[in-house]
Amino acid sequence: MRREKYPPRRFLIRSAVQKDYACAAIGKLPEDQDRPIEVVIREQVQARKLDQNALMWAGPLEDICRQVYLDGRMYSKEVWHEYFKREFLPEMPEEGMTLDGYRKWAFLPNGDRVLKGSTTDLTKKGFARYLEQVYAFGAQYGVQFGVRDEA
Repeated sequence: MRREKYPPRRFLIRSAVQKDYACAAIGKLPEDQDRPIEVVIREQVQARKLDQNALMWAGPLEDICRQVYLDGRMYSKEVWHEYFKREFLPEMPEEGMTLDGYRKWAFLPNGDRVLKGSTTDLTKKGFARYLEQVYAFGAQYGVQFGVRDEA
């Protein structure tokens, strides 16, 4: 007989109370040779912050969309954002860089590859690395970051 899918449980241990709840939950886990339950204990992974996101849109994406011409064309921030995700998001989950369950690509029934990954799947450290790559890209094209041409 197949058991139902076990729902994920997450405990942030800040006191003995949470530790007791976690220990009780472990004691009640189903034992299953074919579909074992995985228990992972680690420090909490910090997701990126919204201010990092705001920095990206108001900073390098704005500067790049205003200053970079490729093949005689300029592109919107939204187009650059999509391009950079395809270019710079990690291919595989990286310890400390991506949140649990991260996948960059999904595949359609016909085999076509679709971008599934998002910058929201990155940790603070992963997003910092991502932004470094965006800045490096802009620097290759002579972008002067922080300069606004508001005229």
